[in-house]
Amino acid sequence: MQPATAIKRPDEGDAYVAFDNVSVSFASPRGTVTALEDITFSIPRSSFVSVIGPSGCGKSTIFNVLGGLLRQTSGTVRVDGSPVSGASKGAGLVFQEDSAFPWRTVLDNVAFPLELRGIAKDERHSRAREFIKLVGLTGFEGKYPSELSGGMRQRVSLARTLVTEPALLLMDEPFAALDEQTRLLIGDKISQIHHELKQTTLLITHNITEAVQLSDKVLVMTYRPGRIKSVIDIDLPWPRSSEVVGSEAFGAYVGRIWQDLREEASRGLEDASRGAAA
Repeated sequence: MQPATAIKRPDEGDAYVAFDNVSVSFASPRGTVTALEDITFSIPRSSFVSVIGPSGCGKSTIFNVLGGLLRQTSGTVRVDGSPVSGASKGAGLVFQEDSAFPWRTVLDNVAFPLELRGIAKDERHSRAREFIKLVGLTGFEGKYPSELSGGMRQRVSLARTLVTEPALLLMDEPFAALDEQTRLLIGDKISQIHHELKQTTLLITHNITEAVQLSDKVLVMTYRPGRIKSVIDIDLPWPRSSEVVGSEAFGAYVGRIWQDLREEASRGLEDASRGAAA
């Protein structure tokens, strides 16, 4: 591995995303369920932040609120100083489910958002090829999703989101269905893309290794109601590749996060067991 070079970390005072005392509650047959309770955090411009926590802690609720897909019950959410009041054209969303259109080739899948904007075919295909190259799929432009692996299809979805060059990239467990080796290698590609495009990025994940590999900062959440339990700055040098996974420093971060997460995961497991027995 080449010697790592120091890259200036984002200024904490330059918050591009800000959650201030955000709570989200839902009505259910059992009464009101509080998914998030008094969530406060910020994401500095151009930084990469991961949110990790047990199932049911409200991670995806944070994604949906920030993406404008869900309205918070109380508190404020701001992006670049403006309140989030609906779906934002400046945000790109990548979901867990494979969302590549099966009837379109890789090239036409990636170019689709530009087609919706009325951009001429030659220009949108030219731009699409740039992002296909960025996600490492050059040579597969004419293939259909059924001819690709699961990891490749998710990279198509990522390229389709990136082609619009969103200032804010939101990812909700996009690689959860992949094996660990593939996740690590795709993590290398995500890390490269992030530091080329300088987007402000939020990743929702269950995977501690993935969070440490990619992030400037990791937010650990409690079990329901979801609160921020700890905020861990990942002080590993950039550029960062999957080779860092074997380092002592990397292992220390994984152990620290698991220590914070273990109690919350146990609470979630006990709650699920009680629900199954009821």
